[in-house]
Amino acid sequence: MIKSQRQQMLGVVLAIATAYPIILFGKDEAVVVKDARHLKVFYEEGRFAGWPANNGIWQWGNEILVGFSLGYLAPPEQQGLHQIDAGRPRNAMLARSLDGGETWSVSEAGYPDGEAGPLPTDIAFDASGFALNARGERAFISLDRGRSWNGPYRLPFADIHLRARTDYKVLGRSDLILFLTAQKTNNREGRPFCARTRTGGRHWNQFAWIGWEPASGYSIMPSSVLMPNGDLLVALRRRDNDPAEHNFIELFCSRDGGLSWRWLANPVSGNGGHSGNPPSMVRLADGRLCITYANRDEPRTIRAVFSSDNGATWGREYVLRRGAGEPDIGYTRTVQRPDRKLVTVYYWLDEPRSERYIAATIWPAPCGVAEITYGQVSRPPVSDENPQFAWQPGP
Repeated sequence: MIKSQRQQMLGVVLAIATAYPIILFGKDEAVVVKDARHLKVFYEEGRFAGWPANNGIWQWGNEILVGFSLGYLAPPEQQGLHQIDAGRPRNAMLARSLDGGETWSVSEAGYPDGEAGPLPTDIAFDASGFALNARGERAFISLDRGRSWNGPYRLPFADIHLRARTDYKVLGRSDLILFLTAQKTNNREGRPFCARTRTGGRHWNQFAWIGWEPASGYSIMPSSVLMPNGDLLVALRRRDNDPAEHNFIELFCSRDGGLSWRWLANPVSGNGGHSGNPPSMVRLADGRLCITYANRDEPRTIRAVFSSDNGATWGREYVLRRGAGEPDIGYTRTVQRPDRKLVTVYYWLDEPRSERYIAATIWPAPCGVAEITYGQVSRPPVSDENPQFAWQPGP
């Protein structure tokens, strides 16, 4: 009887493996997403294109705009993680797709030069073409989906020495909350906070630190999600150096519009070496949360984790891509298309000491909301289209 049950179970597992071609079973605890397609957003011989997470991503349906930095590949004798030629110019670039990330056009961002002035005081944040770029202590604003930019403007609270990247949420016509990073009290990077205006930029009179100041390492590069009930979630890139380097991703929650924050979870408890990598968090159409990031350790991967309980707990890791030529990869930005496929943009290299380029992976999120492990086999979650594969935990 037991043997018959085991045979039946094995048959069901094989059926699932056939029905779910996006899942590969392997020795790694992470699940490899098979049906991920990798595209080159920007590649040029001799160039170094990198760091989308530093520059921002914006989305209007199938129109996606993402920023990145473009420099020159360093000479072969230069060592270090980032092999970019410091003696040659860098440019701020924008890549735009009008078809959900399938094809891209690239141009210089065109951010204005000059001394930063005060932010405008009558911004309509809910305008259809509104976009804001924040970097360092400066901001730029577009009202035509990034085709032209106004600025530079001085970010609020710049006197605490900002090291900002672009992350914000529009909460109303005159209501916007920015997620920024400042120096720590020892003048090192960094500690995150949020700043909010309800007056179209006239007053920024709400400020709150997100978490405590790290005694060692840093807490930087917030990635936020606005929940349907008004809660705010922020994923953070964390590094702790006591007693040794420990890189991870941390999650905080605010239930009062950003006035106060509490720790919620560590979605990624360990994210390898090489200073880790920033998170990009999105809320999916089915209600789950997804965080993408890079792990720079071998086999050098782009990964994702999911939560089906509003961030309280997180499942196993999924691998979108593996096998980069060196650890200098990642800085993902992820959006979900109207057809529910995900588009993850990051920088990558194929061979050691080769060009860094901007890549996009288009991939389907694993279906369902639960994931159950039986022995060494990870069963795929429930599919709305295949409810007969709704596994339940055994005794």
